[in-house]
Amino acid sequence: MGELRQDAPQRASYDVVIIGGAMLGSATAWFLADNPDFQGSVLVVERDPSYAFAATSHTNSCIRQQFSSALNVRISQFGAEFVQDLPRFMGAEAPKLKIQNFGYMYLADNESFAASLREAQAVQVAAGAGTRLLTPEEIKAAYPFYTVDDLVLGSINTVDEGYFDGITLFDWFRRQARAKGVEYLANEVVALTRNAAGTRVESVTLASGQVLACGQVVNASGTRGARTAAMAGIAIPIAPRKRFTWVISAEQPLERDLPLTIDPSGVHMRQDGRTTYMIGGHTDDDPEVAFDDFEMDHGIWQDHIWPTIATRIPQFEAVKVQREWVGHYDFNALDQNAIVGPHSLVENFLFLNGFSGHGLQQSPAMGRGTAEWLTYGAYRSLDLSPLGFDRIAQGRAYLEKAII
Repeated sequence: MGELRQDAPQRASYDVVIIGGAMLGSATAWFLADNPDFQGSVLVVERDPSYAFAATSHTNSCIRQQFSSALNVRISQFGAEFVQDLPRFMGAEAPKLKIQNFGYMYLADNESFAASLREAQAVQVAAGAGTRLLTPEEIKAAYPFYTVDDLVLGSINTVDEGYFDGITLFDWFRRQARAKGVEYLANEVVALTRNAAGTRVESVTLASGQVLACGQVVNASGTRGARTAAMAGIAIPIAPRKRFTWVISAEQPLERDLPLTIDPSGVHMRQDGRTTYMIGGHTDDDPEVAFDDFEMDHGIWQDHIWPTIATRIPQFEAVKVQREWVGHYDFNALDQNAIVGPHSLVENFLFLNGFSGHGLQQSPAMGRGTAEWLTYGAYRSLDLSPLGFDRIAQGRAYLEKAII
């Protein structure tokens, strides 16, 4: 990547400075600017406005309600509502987006995992989701291309669950935030200064040298979230982890759309185009990587991914890789759940970190909730406090069993 731009800010002081202008930062900016009760100034600082290496740009753009915690289910339910009724939220000129409801198909090959799927399905149904449990015979009848001999149970929901156009949603968050007066700045925050008592961030320092006073700061810097937090003297367990994606064509296409299938191995696959399929996975050791490490591991496809998908779907024995890429999760090593809301001591420093692959689908609820906290000092629509920083400080995981 070439040298980053360092544009100059328009003001010396902002009521809210959002560090990171990708999906989560832009969602927060839009919800703030759209709220008539918020009258302050907002600056979004984005180090790379091309977003070439942002997690947002490498997303597989999927949404699901199949989580094991009711809060995560409700977060995605609002995401589905927002995505599919964008003109109601953003105005008649906004596009009408659609979720391609091929659903998620979780496959369990042992009784312990099957029990987890049953428990999660009860939570999901209680929250209004349409999740159904399927025996191996029912899976085979509905989706004849699967090998089911090793399976115990499947779980699928085809209502508001599947693929959506996340990049268009991101574009509208960013475009409409700017139209409503949010300033976007191509620059980088390199330091945060706290007051003498240590209870507030007083200013942010940019790579270009300007020092800006700030009322509140939002850490929405993706895989760099831990580095941003460290500038304020705060530690969070966030680091980049590689996620590999391939788009394939099959010599013999499947008879019907492929749900986003989570194989017991952890490899996942879904319909992409009419006759193409998207495959995802990671290495077994799944190490932390450098921010700029997007190198493809070609061995993982040949040694692990292809044999796995060909075993589950024999028609995938004869496939051709059309394209491939590497993206990063902003991985929360404690519990793979987001860290949201204010710090327990530095009261004006808010987190939007650690989404571990859920950021796009959770962005409407997270942007709304963060904007509510910035405006009112409390959540009003959906209580996100279980995802707060206190659990990080205490090492207390907010358990979510349905992690991909």
